Amino acid sequence: MQLFGIGVFEDRKTASGLVRRNAAQRLRAFTAVMLTLAAGVPAGFAQEPSGGVAGAGAKHPEKESSQLPVAPAPVLTKPLDLRSTSRDYSNPFAPMLGNPINVYRPTTIPKADFANSVRLDNLVKDGKIYLSLSDAIALAIENNYDIAITRYNLDIADTDILRTKTGAAPLGAPSGLVTGTLGGSVSTLVTGGGPGGTTVGSGGAGSGIAGQSFTTAGAGGLPEYRDPIVTGTIQFERATAPQANTLFSGGKSSLTTNTNEYNFSYTQGFITGAQLTAGITNTRLTSDNPFSAYSPELNSIFKATLTQHLLAGAGIWMNKRFLYQAQNDRRITDSSFRQQILYTVNQVESIYWGLVSAYEDVQAKQRALDQSTKLSSDTHKQLEIGTMAPLDVVQADSTVATDRQALISSENQLNYQQQIIKQAIARNLNDPKLATAPVIPTDRISLDQIPEENQPVEDLVQSAFKNRPELEQAALTLRNDEITLKGARNALLPALDAYGFYGSSALGGSQNPDWVNFGTGQPYPPGTLPSTGYGTVLTNLYNGSAPDKGVGFTLNIPIRNRQAQSVQARSLMEYRQAELRLAQLYTQIRMQVVNAQFALTNDRAEVQASLAARDYARQSLDAEQKKLHLGASTTANVLLQERNLATAENNLIAANASYANARASLYQMLAITLQEYGINLSDAAKGTVNTAPTVPGVQPVSAQPAATPSAMPAQPTTPPSSN
Repeated sequence: MQLFGIGVFEDRKTASGLVRRNAAQRLRAFTAVMLTLAAGVPAGFAQEPSGGVAGAGAKHPEKESSQLPVAPAPVLTKPLDLRSTSRDYSNPFAPMLGNPINVYRPTTIPKADFANSVRLDNLVKDGKIYLSLSDAIALAIENNYDIAITRYNLDIADTDILRTKTGAAPLGAPSGLVTGTLGGSVSTLVTGGGPGGTTVGSGGAGSGIAGQSFTTAGAGGLPEYRDPIVTGTIQFERATAPQANTLFSGGKSSLTTNTNEYNFSYTQGFITGAQLTAGITNTRLTSDNPFSAYSPELNSIFKATLTQHLLAGAGIWMNKRFLYQAQNDRRITDSSFRQQILYTVNQVESIYWGLVSAYEDVQAKQRALDQSTKLSSDTHKQLEIGTMAPLDVVQADSTVATDRQALISSENQLNYQQQIIKQAIARNLNDPKLATAPVIPTDRISLDQIPEENQPVEDLVQSAFKNRPELEQAALTLRNDEITLKGARNALLPALDAYGFYGSSALGGSQNPDWVNFGTGQPYPPGTLPSTGYGTVLTNLYNGSAPDKGVGFTLNIPIRNRQAQSVQARSLMEYRQAELRLAQLYTQIRMQVVNAQFALTNDRAEVQASLAARDYARQSLDAEQKKLHLGASTTANVLLQERNLATAENNLIAANASYANARASLYQMLAITLQEYGINLSDAAKGTVNTAPTVPGVQPVSAQPAATPSAMPAQPTTPPSSN
């Protein structure tokens, strides 16, 4: 049940024959109406303060917020408003100062580029791709599909800002990670701290993720639409109507009326919650009705109405809240792009070290095959001279077959890892030269300690709290939830609007030649009414000779108000969910950092232990081979030591890969990969790496100590000279 139409108004109309009033009186009356409305504007119409995070809570904390645990506030991703080009989609595509028709033409977006960057071609020498970890990261930033797809999100978020400048609700800026690249193992909070994903609900938030609900985002009344709208209607009507009663038609059985209408209106909303509507109606009517004084009759009516919300929907903040939310979404998108770079760089590192492991595994399997082949050859010679049992020869031959099969399997794994690294760093794999070129990794991990290994774990945790993009996104999402809370609270209020209007009307035309006196039935003589053209009618319309003005109020009170109550309660529950999610993220990130530092320490010890075990197995094999030549050992013992050496080398390869991944993972858990590697986020947004990343803790394979397995003889590990 609702109550309508409580209003007070003054409506004064005068006939066209009254004395004309001048335009100054009309302007004074209209000004008085506007001042009356302005005096009724309530407090709380303030605009959002500039600076800080946009939206509620930027300067004053939300009164419904819980007392969250004390933790460093996350640092915003900088530079703000990353873009892949110089074009800013948050501004109109076609400025009104240029050709006004351009605003009605579709914009163009550059076509997607599927070519590989020039950097990749420069790395191909003698049909092989000699790839360092720095080059792999740079190529991934320039060519990786996940990053390229995420790069469009930056401009998509800008279009929401442009949209919400009109007062429309945002469509939602996509966030979250794109994880289409194959290979690698990355440990992170993949979904991020924001709503995430590309599925969005009302008000621009995700419809729900990880057990959270985001269904009330954008709650509250819709803001006034601030883009002006001009409408026009031109209509030509020719009508003949039969007359049931000829008394009022001068004895005619039908009347013919020709009507031409020219109607125009202008509508615009304002950020205070006001709306202005102005319209002019022009009619030219001819009729054969003898009781019509004018034919043609010219009739013009003008009316302007200004309406201001005083309770629900009132205020600058309420009508700009979608813009504040879109600005927060834009920063969430910036943070999500940084998170994508962190994720993809770490993934490419993991793939690179997987390639190194596969490459060294082929070397180890080749050495094992060489050793077993030599042993088999020696046993065959000893069998010929009668110093070796036939069963030992069969065992040696069986070992050769096993080692050959292991080498083939390892080579297949290496080929697959080469394809995996290619799809991570290249955009077009259809080039035959690129598709068939083997990838030679030229970097190896060193055991030099990084400063983060020895820092107190609490210092690392606090650093992660400041730098992790997931926390930044969660904090910005909480700001958007506060905007939703304020919108839902405002929607609880009744709708009270104040309005004022001013209008006028004018009449003119030419005397109907068939005009007759209804009482006497005699025609009026020509010239009884003066003929007036449209210019005179238009002058009379705006000179205040026939004004129509007034003010009033409308009140709309929803009895019980259950829908608004449910939305407000639900929005508060979702806000509580977001608070708990933020606190949970802090706990998860703490555990990740602690685990990453412990893993790095453990993996370093594992590498050192594997090096010692490999050296011991190598020396044991050498000693056993010497015993065999002296007749103090058997073929079985030598084969056993060969297996021990192969196992030790496999363990060392796996330990090196685990240590390399653990070091990269620690940087990612701290979200300092970009700073440590010298990756420029603005360049990454543009897809061009001007300065190659510098990865600490790696060195060229040629600089490796002698204890590290050497490169395969068939494939040199150092690139050939360009000369």
